[in-house]
Amino acid sequence: MKKLLASSLAAGLLCASGGVLAQTAKIKIADSFPVGHYLPKYFTIPMMERLKASPSAKGFQFEYYPAEQMGKAKDLLSLTQSGVIDIAYVAPAFVSDKLPLSVVPELPLPYTGSCTATRAYWNLVKPGGMLDKKEFAPNGARVLFTIVLPSYQVFTRKTFSSLKDLDGMRIRTSGSAKELLLRKLNAVPVLMPSPEVYESLSRGTIDGVLFPFNSMAPYDLDKLSKTGTIGENFGSFVASWVISEKRFQSLPPALQAELTAIGDESIGKVCQQVERDEADDIEKLKSQGVKLIPLSPADHATLANASREVATEWAQNLDRRGKSGSDALSALKSGLGVK
Repeated sequence: MKKLLASSLAAGLLCASGGVLAQTAKIKIADSFPVGHYLPKYFTIPMMERLKASPSAKGFQFEYYPAEQMGKAKDLLSLTQSGVIDIAYVAPAFVSDKLPLSVVPELPLPYTGSCTATRAYWNLVKPGGMLDKKEFAPNGARVLFTIVLPSYQVFTRKTFSSLKDLDGMRIRTSGSAKELLLRKLNAVPVLMPSPEVYESLSRGTIDGVLFPFNSMAPYDLDKLSKTGTIGENFGSFVASWVISEKRFQSLPPALQAELTAIGDESIGKVCQQVERDEADDIEKLKSQGVKLIPLSPADHATLANASREVATEWAQNLDRRGKSGSDALSALKSGLGVK
């Protein structure tokens, strides 16, 4: 049985008459990231520390459950909706049945940098934004913070030198957009949550992965990879932290304001740190013997053409289902400043 790791940060205790301590309200925070992962390090832990020191959180105790201790990544939204968890990491790609539009920044669009995409996406998912109105609010959820990770690259267990070498390879991915792209490149996409990737790659169940540089070491994939691309955009991944609207409204106004401020202020800070880390992570991979190759001009053009087709098809598929795929794509492109 997995050992329970709960980091409890007591943010003040209310004293009742006669010196008896009143019962402290708990706020449970959960994710699926392995202990030491950079995203909890840059957002979850600082958030809890700030709340611990804030008068707005007086009378609340914060408990943190990493590494799927409270449930699988795909279940964290429903656990938040049901009140089992108060604040949870939610990846739209793992709950695309409930949040199909919210994977839009995972499309391989022509932009550079995590911060560019994160700021554009935040305007869509924050309270009052287009995707908040269309998806998060109808699911009873409020986004406190989000980040769009740096562009994904292809990493494989064996060497390759061109897109042609990916033909027939079983490549782990997440989300419908990257799945479509891999099919267009004649690879075989395998949808799989991050915590399950190491075992599958080590056993040869899959031949490679779509991952950002930042996430290779936290999941020990740097130890299993021989070759990877660099400087390309095979799509991205969205990580959001949500709270149920019901739970949010039950909190004191001062704590609501503090949570909102933490999210707003973290949008720029976290993505900037992630971008800084990426350069170091690239050098670490090189030092471990992973060969990083830029695609040839011909392959780069092939990828760009396939990426445009994926974006169009993704939007049209959702439009046919009565979802606003084209509207979501247009809104994100407008925020990114791309056509």
